[in-house]
Amino acid sequence: MIAFTDVQKSFGALKVLNHVSLEVFQGQVVSLIGRSGSGKSTALRCVNGLEKIDAGTLTVCGRALHEPGVDLRGLRKDVGIVFQSYNLFPHLTVAQNVMLAPRKVLKCCPREAVDIASDALARVGLSDKLDYYPEQLSGGQQQRVAIARSLAMRPRLILFDEVTSALDPELTGEVLRAIEKLAADGMTMLLVTHEMAFARSVSDQVVFMHHGKVWERGSPDILTTPATPELQQFVGSGL
Repeated sequence: MIAFTDVQKSFGALKVLNHVSLEVFQGQVVSLIGRSGSGKSTALRCVNGLEKIDAGTLTVCGRALHEPGVDLRGLRKDVGIVFQSYNLFPHLTVAQNVMLAPRKVLKCCPREAVDIASDALARVGLSDKLDYYPEQLSGGQQQRVAIARSLAMRPRLILFDEVTSALDPELTGEVLRAIEKLAADGMTMLLVTHEMAFARSVSDQVVFMHHGKVWERGSPDILTTPATPELQQFVGSGL
């Protein structure tokens, strides 16, 4: 589903991705961990075409993002992304927020869009909130609406960029449980997270990034028995 091969990305003189190679296979949940500035979120944004790589190759859902003229519109039908900010339209109901992309992008008829929204909201435990407005919801519920909005596009892959960083522990738990359910349903996911217990419980693979490089990777066991001093220090710091 995702293949980084020797990918490089710089912002001016700052090299953010330094010869990164990693793969995500269908049905896998892969967590990117590391300190701020290690390149995690930039890697995620490259997968969705929000950033263009400078060198190397990046293939996502069969599309070569390193080649000119890539179909970004088509890519974003296959690849959903959920950010830490919910970005819901305050003047639209929950159902209307979720239906918007299927209506505008997939050209679904109103009845089909309603069915898609109802199904997506059921998958994140919000079937009873269709007619609510975002301001009537908690932060955790708004984030679950954002996840449902991504699901409504029926993506092959979903990216999560620190989706719980703005939430308190109780609300974080409800969002993580929604993501765990998606993992159990077989959704392919690439997550940037600082929730180590969550990464340990839900991931097929954990990738520790450091100084723009894939420093260590493996099963979630690497969080218990790190092979490098850098990961040992990171895990020991409680970050």
